[in-house]
This record gives sequence, C-alpha cells and structure tokens, in this order.
Amino acid sequence: MDVDRQIQLLTVGAVDVISEAELRKKLETGRPLRVKLGIDPTASDIHLGFAVVLRRLRRFQDLGHVAVLIIGDFTAMVGDPSGKSVTRPRLSKDEVDAHAQSYIEQVTRILDPAPERLEIVRNSAWLGSLDMEAVLQMTAQVTVARMLERDDFAKRYQSGVAISLMEFLYPLLQATDSVEVRADVELGGTDQLFNLIMGRHLQARAGQDQQIVLTTPLLVGLDGEQKMSKSLNNYIGIAEIPSEQFGKVMSIADEMMPAYFQYATDWPPEQVADITGQLAEGALHPNAAKRMLARAVVDLYHGAGAGDAAEADFDRVFKAHAQPEEVPEVPVEGDIPRKLSQWLVLLGLAAGHREAARQIKGGAVKIEGVPITEDVEYTAAQLEGRAVQNGKRKWARLRANTGEADTH
Repeated sequence: MDVDRQIQLLTVGAVDVISEAELRKKLETGRPLRVKLGIDPTASDIHLGFAVVLRRLRRFQDLGHVAVLIIGDFTAMVGDPSGKSVTRPRLSKDEVDAHAQSYIEQVTRILDPAPERLEIVRNSAWLGSLDMEAVLQMTAQVTVARMLERDDFAKRYQSGVAISLMEFLYPLLQATDSVEVRADVELGGTDQLFNLIMGRHLQARAGQDQQIVLTTPLLVGLDGEQKMSKSLNNYIGIAEIPSEQFGKVMSIADEMMPAYFQYATDWPPEQVADITGQLAEGALHPNAAKRMLARAVVDLYHGAGAGDAAEADFDRVFKAHAQPEEVPEVPVEGDIPRKLSQWLVLLGLAAGHREAARQIKGGAVKIEGVPITEDVEYTAAQLEGRAVQNGKRKWARLRANTGEADTH
C-alpha cells in the first residue's frame, strides 16, 4: 500500500500525531515499524474504550508493522497518575499477575497473534532490576518544572493535593520502556500524551530515533458523560456475551453514535463517513443506525452472524418480554441460605447489597419471570437452574455444587 494511503488509515480520527512528517519518513523506508502500546493490568476486563487504541494497533499490524505490546506488570504496581486527582492505592504483585493473564487472553480478540506481527513483553524484565544508580541517572534527565507541565500534576499542585515522588517517576518508567524496545511509534489515549512525549525525550537522550506519538480519543461511556471505565460501571466489555454487548450498545445516547461508529468498529473511514452522513441528514433512522452499530460490535468480538443472533435475542427480551436464549451460568459451591440481595451480588447482577435490596423492593428482580419484591432467603438448591433477572438486561442462572464446602 502506498504511503499516502497508509498515513490516511493510520491517522484518521487521531487527536495528536507528532509528527506526520516523521511518520511519513519512517514509512518510506519500507521496513516494518515497531509500534508500542503499554497496558498496565489494573483490572480484569478490556472494554470498548481501551479497544480504541488496540484497534489502531491492529491497523498497523494489517499494514505489515509489528505490534510491541508491553504488559506493565512493574508500572501497574506504581500506578499511572494520568488524569487522577489523588494518588491511587498500589496493587499487589498477585493482583497484577492475575489481571495480566486476563489481558493477554483478551487482546488476541483484536490483535493478530502471529509471532512475526506481535511481541508481548513485561516491563518488569528491565524495570525490576534497576538499582539506585540507574534510578538517579533516570531522574537526572528531567526537571521538576518539566513534570509540572503536566496538566493533572499542575492542577493538583496548585490546589494543594499531594503528589508523591513515585508518581513523578511513572512517566520516566513508561518512557524507559520506549528506549528498551526501540519503539518507532507509540500509541495511547489523549490522557497519555505527556508520557508518550517523555518517551521521545529519553530516546533522544539515549541516541535513538524518536518515536512517533499518536493518540486516540477517550471513548465516552454509557452514562454519556465520563470516559468509559469499569470502575464507573459505564463500560461495554469486549469479552461480554453477545446479548449483553448488543443491549448495552442500544442504550447509548443517539448523539454518541458517530464516535462509536468511528472508534468502536473496524469499518474503513469511507464507510463510517457514509453512515454518519446518512444519520446527520435524516436518511437513516437513529434506531436503525444503533442496531447496525450494535450488530457490528457483536460481530467484531464474537464472529460474523453473532450480531444478528444478538439482535433477535434483544427483540425477544424487549419486545416479547421473553427470556434470552443465552443466560450466563454462575457456579456456586455449598448450600448456605442467603438473602436474595446476597444472591444477586454473588451472581453478578448487582454491585452491592443495598443496591440489590432497593431493586428487589422496586420490582426489578424476577425469578423465572415471577417478580420478587421481598428480600427473603433462598438456598442454592432452591435457585438451582432457575433464571434470575435484575432489570431488563441482567440475567444469570445459578449452577449449584452442594456436595462441597461453601467458599463464599
């Protein structure tokens, strides 16, 4: 593919490209570029918001370049301060390792796993062995004034909110990753811009060609206000079952659709422009467009035809008020009686006991289609195999193992 077309496909919808002229120069060499993306495994699920940058990385792969995926098992324990108003708690090594394994399994839903197209490395391989002399050499390469150029650091400093020295180290650690893997390009969300530019700085100090910085927007979550985040419970997970993905996409606000067509699908820019243009002109009804979007997202992560099946399931539940064909099963050991609110939390149908009790009282909870409005006790045997519903989209079926000791 000619360089002009590559640049169009690689930069369309990007927020920052530093710089396109440098990217053109690297592409004109004809060699596969090493395109870096760092992931700090701080949660178990990858959602459509993070998939935006993963899909951009896949586009580089499809054009013949090499994805260098850095699992930030060391930096995750430090904690990325980007966009944070307070210092966040440190994660343990066991927590990070568990999240990392989940991330590696999920990224292959998006990235080409062929060895010549994907390198996966952990940054503890080089950061974990740094001694004090190496840390001092690293910190000598940047000033405190430069660090305070970061918008989030500056705001916290001006408002008197604590900033730990460990947080100051984070951009340097991420930049060191770029030096170690000799990155030609680094991708990230717009909140990563300072860290990515720091990678250019350290590469120049190390005598390397500076990496191209390319940032993508932060996808707004289901609440229509804040960026998609599992902690805010406004996310669509790429590993969620088709019916859940379809239903969640159908719940987004109409005005969010153009961004989702551009960043949550793998459509080429011309197709995105055509659909969003029809939507803006009124030639395409918002409901039809949203269904098209939901089918595209489900097909992307579950295979061709999965979107049609999910749409049929959606209509069965929301139009005919019937049970979906696919109800997730949740294994539970033991047979200790629990209140229904406790069962809802165990089954993943509610975030907490108070919320669950409120939803039961409000009539949102059903067992096999029968509304339950009192928070009474059930044994696992009583709920075994029965579909439990909370609201319109949340379903689960308990699979009891009463022959073993209870572990909850």
